[in-house]
Amino acid sequence: MQKEFELPDVGVEINDEITVSFWHVEEGEEFDKEEDLLEISTDKANLKIGAPSTGKIIEILAQEGDAMAVGDVIALIETTND
Repeated sequence: MQKEFELPDVGVEINDEITVSFWHVEEGEEFDKEEDLLEISTDKANLKIGAPSTGKIIEILAQEGDAMAVGDVIALIETTND
């Protein structure tokens, strides 16, 4: 099932800027549940974001260097039942 993957709430303060630092996967690549998909950075910390389920990246919408907010759609993923 295809769905939107949103930047989850990672516990940063509301006025912290969140930047996509690095994608660990490419479009078309499969991933396992909880596998690191990307890294983000704020002025206080660098964090890894894990996969919500097993699946495949359909399209990456947030490119490295993009400033994002919690809840922004960062990728389209296809998930499997796990």
